[in-house]
Amino acid sequence: MTTQHRDAALSPSEQAAIRKLLDADRQRTTTRIAMLGHDRDEIAQSSAQSAPDDEHDPEGTSTAFERAHIMALLDQAQTHLVDLDLAFERLHDGTYGICAKCGQRIAIERLMILPAAKTCVSCAAHRRR
Repeated sequence: MTTQHRDAALSPSEQAAIRKLLDADRQRTTTRIAMLGHDRDEIAQSSAQSAPDDEHDPEGTSTAFERAHIMALLDQAQTHLVDLDLAFERLHDGTYGICAKCGQRIAIERLMILPAAKTCVSCAAHRRR
């Protein structure tokens, strides 16, 4: 661990709080993935049972839109799960809370809100520009 990483290390109580947040977020995300997978399967099953020219629901949105929407949400949740697993790895190896761009400490307040955050507020703001 470098001096910079040692200076930025989280206290034991901060590590415990972050671990609890990461665990809760991981549980919510895996539940969400399971629910979205179920929704995707239901759409596929209902599409298989309906006439191929009946692509539109009389209530509004098209089946294709619903399918695409579910797939986008599922992809987003799976990506977040990977980010959470990487955050656990960083917590384990002592690099958690260090900005991946500039190497400075990420504010604990940011980590408490976004426990999988890889960048500090400043670097995240530059990325959005």
